[in-house]
Parts: sequence; C-alpha cells; structure tokens
Amino acid sequence: MTNDVLLKAYRLMLATRHMALLYDANRAICKYVHSTSLGHQAVQAAAGLLLTPQDFVSPYYRDECMLLAMGFTPYQLMLQLLAKADDPFSGGRSYYGHPSSKQPDRPGIIHQSSATGMQLIPATGLAEALKFKAQSKSLVLCSLGDASLTEGEVSEALQVAALKQLPIVYLVQDNGWGISVSAKEARTMSAVQFAQGFPGINAVEIDGTDFETCFEHLKQVFEAVKAGGGPWLVQANVALLGHHTSGVRKEFYRSAHELAAQELRNPIGILRHRLLEGGHDEALLDDIENEVKAAIAADFEAATNAAEPDAESVENHVFAPTAVQQTSGVRCPLGAPSVPMVDAALFAIRELMAAHPEALLYGQDVGRRLGGVFREAATLAEQFGDKRVFNTAIHEAYIVGSTAGMSAAGLRPIVEVQFADYVWPGLNQLVSEISKSCYLSMGKYPVSMVLRVPCGAYGGGGPYHSGSIETTLLSIKGIKVVYPSNAADMKGLMKAAFYDPNPVVMLEHKGLYWSKVPGTEAARCPEPDADYVVPLGQGRTALAVDEAVMKLHNTCCVITYGMGVHWALAAAAAFAGRVEVIDLRTLMPLDEALVFATVRKHGRCLVLTEEPLCNSFAEALAGRISQHCFTHLDAPVMTLGALNLPAVPINTRLEAAMLPSAQKTVQKLDALLSW
Repeated sequence: MTNDVLLKAYRLMLATRHMALLYDANRAICKYVHSTSLGHQAVQAAAGLLLTPQDFVSPYYRDECMLLAMGFTPYQLMLQLLAKADDPFSGGRSYYGHPSSKQPDRPGIIHQSSATGMQLIPATGLAEALKFKAQSKSLVLCSLGDASLTEGEVSEALQVAALKQLPIVYLVQDNGWGISVSAKEARTMSAVQFAQGFPGINAVEIDGTDFETCFEHLKQVFEAVKAGGGPWLVQANVALLGHHTSGVRKEFYRSAHELAAQELRNPIGILRHRLLEGGHDEALLDDIENEVKAAIAADFEAATNAAEPDAESVENHVFAPTAVQQTSGVRCPLGAPSVPMVDAALFAIRELMAAHPEALLYGQDVGRRLGGVFREAATLAEQFGDKRVFNTAIHEAYIVGSTAGMSAAGLRPIVEVQFADYVWPGLNQLVSEISKSCYLSMGKYPVSMVLRVPCGAYGGGGPYHSGSIETTLLSIKGIKVVYPSNAADMKGLMKAAFYDPNPVVMLEHKGLYWSKVPGTEAARCPEPDADYVVPLGQGRTALAVDEAVMKLHNTCCVITYGMGVHWALAAAAAFAGRVEVIDLRTLMPLDEALVFATVRKHGRCLVLTEEPLCNSFAEALAGRISQHCFTHLDAPVMTLGALNLPAVPINTRLEAAMLPSAQKTVQKLDALLSW
C-alpha cells in the first residue's frame, strides 16, 4: 500500500462527499432522482482502482465513487445527474449512477436497470461468456446492495455462477437498509451466510469503511478469480451516511441517534486518521480538500450550463441498424424436399452455428439427451458440442437475461423457453434489461439474441401449454416479434433474427411444427437454400384475389399471422377468388405499407388472431387500419379472435369452442362481404 494510492483514494472520497453536499445544496437544479455513495466510498474506491481495462463491471446506482476510481470525471457524472446532452452514458435518458461504457482504456460497463438485483443475471451471463471464450485475464465485478439479496433472480445467478465456476465477483455493499426496511425486518441471514447455500462460491466479510482493508482483500479476491478460482462474494459492511435517494431523505425514517452513530464509521475520517498516523501533514490534507472542493464546484457550474438534449433525438437508439434489408437466397430450390416447420428451424440453426462459432443455443432440455421437447434441437449438441448447445435449469429469468451479458461479450445466443405460458418469469429481464439496453446505452449495448417461444393451442394442450402471448410482448418497446406460418418463412426469418443486432422473439406455433392439425398442410414447404433470408418487417401475400372476379364482385382481405393464415386460406376457398390473405410474418416491426395498400384495394378487411380478442394486438391493428384507411373503407374493419377467457381449457370440445377456426372465419367473411 503506497502513499500515492492512499492519497488518490482520499481525493476520490472527498470528491464524492463534496459532490453530494453540492447536490443537496442545489436541489432545484439537481431535480432528477439520484443516490450518492456517502459511507460506501472506501470499498468502491478500492474496487475501481483495482479493475483493469480487460474487466467488466455491472455497478449499481450508488457506485459513483467506483466510477471516479475507474477514471470517469466528476463532470461526466454530473452531466448524467442533470440529464444533459453530453451525458456520456445515456445522453440524458437515464438516472445518475446508471453508466454504460465501451471505452478501451477502462473496464467495460454493460447497461443495467434500477430494478434491484436484476443486474446479477446479465452480469453472470457475461461471466459465462468470458469463460466460454477463455478470457483468463478478465473478470466481472457485479455490485449490489444487501437488500437486493432477497430477490429470486439473485439466486438464479448465484446458482449458475457456482455450478459453472464463473469468473465473477459479487460485491455486496451492506449498509443494513433497504429504503426504510432494516436488515432485521427483511432477512434472516447475511450475504456471506446466504452464499454458503451455494457450494462453490467463496465468500468473505470485510469492513467496507476501511480503504486499506478493502484494497487488500479485493486484490486477493480479484487475483484468485483470474487464476481460475471460481466466483467470490464479498460482503463489505458499510455506513449509509447519505439519503437513500434525493427523494427519500434519511431524516424521514432514521433517528438523529442512528445517524450520529453512522458518522463514527465515515470512511473519509478513517482514512484521514490513517494518513495522519502515517506522517502526512494535516495542513496538506486540508489543502487537498480545498483543492477538490473548488474543482467540484467548477465542474458543477460547467455541467449546469451544459446543453440540454435535442428533443428530436428522443427516438434515437431504440434499435441498432440491421444489415438484412432485402430478401435474398432461393425460397423454393428445384427438387428440394418439403420439410415441416420444426425441421426448418433446426436446419436454419444448424447452418448458423456451422458458419458462426460465436453462436450458442441453450435452454431447458435442448441439450444432447433430448434435443428439445419438440426435438427442435435434435442432433445439434452432437454436432457442435456441449459447450455450444447445452441444457439450463428451470430458470427462465436467467435464460432470458443472460443473453445481455453474452451479447456484450460478442457471442450470439439463441435461447428457448419451452412454452409461452412459462415466459412470465423471464419477463422482468426482458423488460428491465434486454429491451432498454440499446436505448439507454445510446446504442453501445444492443442485445443480439433470439428467444424461441413455442406457443398456441391445439389438441387439448390445456391451460399451461397453449397460450398466445403476442399482445403482451408487443407492449414491450425495444424488442422485435416474429411469427412465421410455414417452414420457408421459419428458416428465412430465423436467419434474419440471428443477424439482427437487436433482441428478437420468435413465436412458433406448436400446431404448425409438424402440420398435425387438419388444414395446416401448407405449413410444410420445400426447404429454402442456406442463403435464404427474409427481412424482419416484410409481410407477404399468402393468397391473392382473382383480378377478374374483383371486377365483378366485392372482395376483401384477411390480415393475419401464424395459425390464422391457415384458417384464412381454408375459409377463402368458400368465396371463389374474392379473399386476399396477408401473412404479416413479423408483428414488430409491422409491414404497415402492405397492410394499408391491401385494405385500400378491397375496402373490406378482417383482422384474424388466435389470441383472446379484447384489448389485443388484433384490435389495436384494426383501429390503426380504420384510422389510416378510413376513406377507402366500404365496411367496418372486422376482427375475429378467441373468446375472452383467462386460459385455454384442456377439454378439446371446450378448446374448440374458445378458438377461432376456418368455419368461424367463413361466417365472418360472409358477413363482411355482404355488408
């Protein structure tokens, strides 16, 4: 421990103290909610000084001192505090202490949300990627508060880290509080005791207010992790000297006696005492503080006067640009055998994995023994090995959220949730981490992932294996949603989804996988060639009207997707060339140009879905069509979907009563054409 290191840490801690004091004295200017690192500075400074540019960090919202120790300036942090245009992390989009960085001279920082504990899964996925790539000089530091340990997703992350012996350090900064909830009210154990439930995780408890103690322990831990020693959890006991946030002030729920007791553990006072004991002159330390205070005041004035974001930039970075803009390859090669949809997906992934060693496939039961419950991954583990195709535990949150870390490390994950009804545990990660990453990092960390979700009802699958979930997914901005209806589109869209640098959910109707449902034979197609790709957002005409018939009779169109395409095709046969069927193929982005042009051509439109109709994507689309095509309509835009029930009943007679069908579609079309 050199004097230079001690003095640098002292400056860092003083900087954060005077930043916090300045923010509190200028609450009208510092109007956005923020937290500070008061009381946590010692362990944060130690961690930040020990990290290298080869490492990655997933900080939490109180880690400003760590960021300063990593090389960021107070001015840069203040730009985010005040949501200014030059905020280097998010361009004025995110809270203070929510960084993201890809600067080559300092550790990488992936996007993370404010949702407590959610950052552990992406960070652990990143550590899993580093181990896969054998980057032995790198580790992931994941920082969290003690209160977040009670989150279920924390357990999923620790389980994987322990099982796979990943190069990650979980730094738990334990100040004894949630917001107003004390540790005694919320937990039965400390972080170290909790870690003991995960054999394979090393754990140590340290005094997080003593810089020298923190530096020496973290140095040993970092070296052990980089030497292949597996994951560590470090519980740093710290003081909470500041407010929980600027909006939840310490005096609201903590007594004066409690606050005074906490001041005795001020890490700045402890380090100052150590410096004085070591022979440093008190006047020198006072000069350092005055110098730091003046610099902070100057930075704050500059940040206050910095430019606000341009309002026109608000829609930037929702998605990263994709290279796939046009259909290419051969859809129906001469002599190609017809294949079912499930095989088309398998063949697409096999070709992708052969061409891209960074491609991984994982999820429940997709590994070597079974190859997926629908055999949709059959033989892939045998061909590409267990490191690239592997089973996971039953932890949908980890399956979904780990892709953020995998993608940040340059891998291209294809993951699977077994049934749409089981996607809900993963929704927190999809919403909080995956969908927002590109936007809030200003394009630095788009999440390149494909999430396969078998969905849809047929044959008595029952309440938990038959769900249709597209409306819920489409309410999440920042993800793309694809829904193929046949084998050729399955392959072409799977390729496009893989090459898209953004998160893509592939909804795959189980009833179309093998064309076992009567009337779905058209889902089988000749297998397209290896170069075939269909851009996301491009619909197709599945059935055109007869132009001669159109001159003599009213015609209409059906706008649909998935199983609805096959109901519509079967129903159209009853109307002798008067029905055009549009297969959307991609629900987000949507081919509005094709939809609106088709509706305007016919003046009559039916939007058909398998989902329960009330408040569905189909109803929203019908409203959009009415708005944009109003002057061309000869009849109201009609809709047809499932009955508004909370689940699909298992009895096949009840299931049929709930769902649309070709016969029900005929009845709707007859009413539409007769309008």
